[in-house]
Amino acid sequence: MIEDLWYKNAVVYCLDVETFMDGNGDGVGDFKGLKRKLDYLAGLGITCLWLLPFQPTPNRDNGYDISDYYGVDPRLGDLGDFVAFTHEAKLHGIRVIIDLVVNHTSDQHPWFQAARKDPDSPYRDYYVWAKKKPKDANKGMVFPGVQPSTWTYDKEARLWYFHRFFHYQPDLNVANPEVREQILKIMGFWLELGVSGFRVDAVPFLVELKGVKHPDVKDPYKLLEEMREFLSWRRGDAILLAEANVTMDEVMEFFGENDRMQLVFNFLANQNFYLALTRGDVTPLVQALKSAPRLPHTAQWANFLRNHDELDLGRLSDKDRLEVFEALGPDKGMQLYDRGLRRRFASMLDGDRRRIEVAYSLMFTLPGTPVLWYGDELGMGENLALVERQAVRTPMQWSPEPHGGFTLAEAPVKPLVSEGPFGFQHVNVAQQRRDPASQLNWTERIIRARKECPELGWGAWKVLRTGNKGVLAIRYDWKGNGMVVLHNLSSRPCTVKLDVGGDEPCTLFNVLSEGHSRPEDDGRHVLTLEGYGYRWFRVGLENPARRHRTEPLP
Repeated sequence: MIEDLWYKNAVVYCLDVETFMDGNGDGVGDFKGLKRKLDYLAGLGITCLWLLPFQPTPNRDNGYDISDYYGVDPRLGDLGDFVAFTHEAKLHGIRVIIDLVVNHTSDQHPWFQAARKDPDSPYRDYYVWAKKKPKDANKGMVFPGVQPSTWTYDKEARLWYFHRFFHYQPDLNVANPEVREQILKIMGFWLELGVSGFRVDAVPFLVELKGVKHPDVKDPYKLLEEMREFLSWRRGDAILLAEANVTMDEVMEFFGENDRMQLVFNFLANQNFYLALTRGDVTPLVQALKSAPRLPHTAQWANFLRNHDELDLGRLSDKDRLEVFEALGPDKGMQLYDRGLRRRFASMLDGDRRRIEVAYSLMFTLPGTPVLWYGDELGMGENLALVERQAVRTPMQWSPEPHGGFTLAEAPVKPLVSEGPFGFQHVNVAQQRRDPASQLNWTERIIRARKECPELGWGAWKVLRTGNKGVLAIRYDWKGNGMVVLHNLSSRPCTVKLDVGGDEPCTLFNVLSEGHSRPEDDGRHVLTLEGYGYRWFRVGLENPARRHRTEPLP
């Protein structure tokens, strides 16, 4: 079961091939370079790589405008390089999942080019058209302030076409059975080349039935069941990870009853974590966790602190969002789309290791599977001189050498962070590897601990009362084993008296260091936490040899 549901105890690492490592010296990251760095990723403890889009593209939206679903962008290599990479990743014990971007295509995709030229083309109905500009064309933009409309007039087709994203990304008509068949073919192709699943982009928009011309398709979520069924038949252990920033009232539509997505990103917990971190009060996060529905046994949350997009705080109230903005990104240039921040995690906290560590320790112990954004294991910063989301998509910082060791070319595909405390001269893999106290080595140790504690990924969980608004305590139970984790998001040291539950009082054994805790006479534990302190405890799991002895071991 552990092998079949491998994602329950996985550590996922997201990267953009274009900005990770240049293997041929042309300034652009590629699969040859990524293959060379698999030793690094395996050493860090990564068990699953999530790759951002790498298919052929005009590259107007960081590769999310795909013009060919069955290839590799020539700048990054070819299909042979991809297969060599996935083969090598498998030898390192690392699975690979890739972005599945089928909500829309590039306007340069052959399907759209054929659709716009000929009204009788079978591809005309692959997209969503209107003879007149719809009245709601100025509503529902994904990128407000940058994107003026969701409908654009095409002179060649003499029709308006729908695009939830930018105008060069026309939406596919997923109500068309032929489009659904194409989606399954795309999945099948990449499964044959060694991937273990897909992170499905913009799932709420994927299930919208826009411009329906096929009334037999009535259930918008049926597509997710078709995708899951196909995946299960082709490769039983492959997974679907949904990008679905929806309310808890809606989220079960994406999990289904063990028949849709295995994993869904927990955006609500992410956004309320930032509010809790800003205030030093865990109440918003606790409320978000408790509002989550009970998941099917095979379902799982995916937890993250940062990703490749802006830090979306759109589900916070205006007042709460402004509070986070003022604390973590007060300048307008640090904000984006009136809802998010375009900063890396370490720079938002001014490199404060105490706050960085407690935040990542918490992320690794929240109910679900942890997902890391490349470079965050080092504490990389952003380049605000780049436009919009590009600020957090700078090349990986490998060494203090020119261009951070990313490339030998005169100019990298994107400028690195080269100034200030987060410049590659100060924050890089080479230097942190040699420093036992570095953030990189701390991250490696915390990942090792996470992988050795399957209770965190598999166990039933509950929030424990601490009597302190700054401290979050969670207990996990799985197969007779238990864990208790505590995190103090306040700068103030504190002492909490904790009832960990269970049938009888038991010792708490510290997983990360010395400092075990034995219960008081009333069965509760008195635990002292420093400001931004954290503890991982196993519940009553002593040396198994002791269980069968009547006398204490020396």
